[in-house]
Amino acid sequence: MKSAVENLSPTRAKLTVEVPFEELKPSLDAAYKNIAKQINVPGFRRGKVPPAVIDRQVGRGVALDEAVNQVVPAKYIEAMQENGLEPLAQPEIEVTRLEDGEVLEFSAEVDVKPQFDLPDYEGVQAEVEDTVVTDEDVEEQVQALRERFGTLVDVDRAAADGDFVTIDLRADQDGETVEGGEVAGMSYKVGRGGMLDGLDEALVGMAAGDEKTFSSQLVGGDLVGLDVEVTVKVTGVQEQQLPELDDEFAQLASEFDTVEELTADVRERLGRGKRLEQAAAARDAVLEALLEKVSIPLPDTLVTDELNARRQNVEQQLAYAGMTMEKYLEDEGQTQEEFEADLDRRVRDAVTAQFLLDAIAKKEELGVDQNDLSQHMVMRAQQSGQDPQEFANHMFEHNHIPELVQEILRGKALARVVEAAEVKDASGQVVDLKNLRPDGTVGEPEAEAAEGETPQAAEADEKASSED
Repeated sequence: MKSAVENLSPTRAKLTVEVPFEELKPSLDAAYKNIAKQINVPGFRRGKVPPAVIDRQVGRGVALDEAVNQVVPAKYIEAMQENGLEPLAQPEIEVTRLEDGEVLEFSAEVDVKPQFDLPDYEGVQAEVEDTVVTDEDVEEQVQALRERFGTLVDVDRAAADGDFVTIDLRADQDGETVEGGEVAGMSYKVGRGGMLDGLDEALVGMAAGDEKTFSSQLVGGDLVGLDVEVTVKVTGVQEQQLPELDDEFAQLASEFDTVEELTADVRERLGRGKRLEQAAAARDAVLEALLEKVSIPLPDTLVTDELNARRQNVEQQLAYAGMTMEKYLEDEGQTQEEFEADLDRRVRDAVTAQFLLDAIAKKEELGVDQNDLSQHMVMRAQQSGQDPQEFANHMFEHNHIPELVQEILRGKALARVVEAAEVKDASGQVVDLKNLRPDGTVGEPEAEAAEGETPQAAEADEKASSED
């Protein structure tokens, strides 16, 4: 077999493959055997019809076509590997020449991974915000804990911000109640927001028995965005009474004996959370800094497909939330053009990052074992709210395992870059990412292995010593 490559663009190649006819013979023989099993010829048992008879009965072209259909995919893959090309999509294949007994020639156009120079990813510099836990942060968390243990008491006064009210709601248009636009006996916290524009403002100052009408728009259902007149009636007002912040409350709400211990624990937990947030920000900052070091040509089809997929995902999420694109853009303070430009930038960065991390994973010779795959599938299942076993079955049945493996490798490549990066906070302090644990605590640096000994070998030696 001979093959030649024509680079149509940095991300698209055309392969021309020439296959000697003798390499077609095994597939041609198999095609004749297959056809022999499917036809009835007087004087011959099924499956024992000679090729010459098949040529007379159905034509040699049928066998040739079947053989070519079997050979071309295999030779295409062989030619791609021989020329060091990595396909990104299904090829467009055309048989350009078939001379019986002589040669088979075909061409294949396909999007391929672009070639680029891998930048130096050791010691990438990045900066993140400081991790600061303020007294206000602690107070907010403690207040939320007190509210969990609060009690509601009926009051004979007008509702104020933070009160709980029992209300009846009705949405009308042109004097008619819209379908599904009526609810009774609903409990609502004044000031919570997120339900109907204008509701919180209307409720402040209303007492039990009061009724008020205001203009708004529906935010859910098939009539989302519809202008309506909303009538709200308050049937009860309750005030939330919170427990005193004292040692007795600390013992009720936690395993601690004193408020000081409870508050210290809240501050520590907030600090761990801040460190995890900082680590996520560091990862993004390091990747962004790395992307600035490289310019990778991107296949238009790949970018377009990813743009369409992400746009569709946004539209689905908005539909689930009962929100229109117009309302979303208004809340985000974006025009449609700005949204599209931002989406295009993020997609191009994401695709570039995939190529870059794939190259790093290959250079570092990173691998994926069964434990890596199992943990990743459990995490993905949890993120999507699915049963882990059902998720795994779906991935295997639909051949998505290679995609998951690639995700894991990219994650490992990024972790490798981040661990080697020089990340500082806004105050100039070095951010310790290597020893950060999943719970947000920072562990002690791992003991260095003996000179010239890999960490894996050191671990093995330690295990062997413990077993002796």
